[in-house]
Amino acid sequence: MKIRQIIWNILSKVYPFILRRIYGMNIGKNVIISYKAQLDKSVNPKGVNIGDNSWVLANSWILAHDYCRGVNGKGKRFDTIIGANCVIGINSIIMPGVKIGDHVIVGSGAVVTKNIESHCVVVGNPAKVIKDNIRVNDKGQIIS
Repeated sequence: MKIRQIIWNILSKVYPFILRRIYGMNIGKNVIISYKAQLDKSVNPKGVNIGDNSWVLANSWILAHDYCRGVNGKGKRFDTIIGANCVIGINSIIMPGVKIGDHVIVGSGAVVTKNIESHCVVVGNPAKVIKDNIRVNDKGQIIS
């Protein structure tokens, strides 16, 4: 069990570094990204912006292009911005051009299609605010 934990600690620090250096993504300090998360690495990788101390959990999708609407990185660009101290839940989808504020928790399976204000919890398809005036610590836990 300890070996798995050591490997996970190393990979969780190396993966954001690779995304910054190779793909040019704007990823803040102390960001944890699951290696199973899908970030838009193909068409518009520079359109993915993630703030400090945020968590992107397994099977989440963060998109920064939409070919059908002409948002494919060659014409109009829609950057997807995730603020600081956010948690993107398992199997959630963040659509292109969406701005998520600081201290936001996106529930598991949520589909975020519109901008989300800071300090709230969103769930559902499409995502709706169910709780506001929250704060999230650097470990992804609600503290108020």
